[in-house]
Amino acid sequence: QVQLVESGGGLVQAGGSLRLSCAASGTIFSIETMRWYRQAPGKQRELVAAITSGGITNYADAVKGRFTISRDNAKNTVYLQMNSLKPEDTAVYYCNAGVRLRFMTPLRDTWGQGTLVTVSS
Repeated sequence: QVQLVESGGGLVQAGGSLRLSCAASGTIFSIETMRWYRQAPGKQRELVAAITSGGITNYADAVKGRFTISRDNAKNTVYLQMNSLKPEDTAVYYCNAGVRLRFMTPLRDTWGQGTLVTVSS
């Protein structure tokens, strides 16, 4: 079993910053791409940022220049540093990762439970 546990969400004023963390635990051989998604009330879940095991990153246009994704492979943890937050960034943020439990086994698409980020105007 593999679990992803997010932390770091909360209430912040517009212009402020938050740092989200997502730690993977359990039986893990390797973790491929790790991603952050978000889902605002009444909207579909959208990809915010992604980072490969080699550190290549990709961002949604809405967060480019404000958010930074990073990972610590030794700790099986991915981070999302969010700066210059806007009210429209308010959402539940979910961590996602492709996890390989053992050598040469298929990747398992794994999700965290989500953490709420609220940005007040």
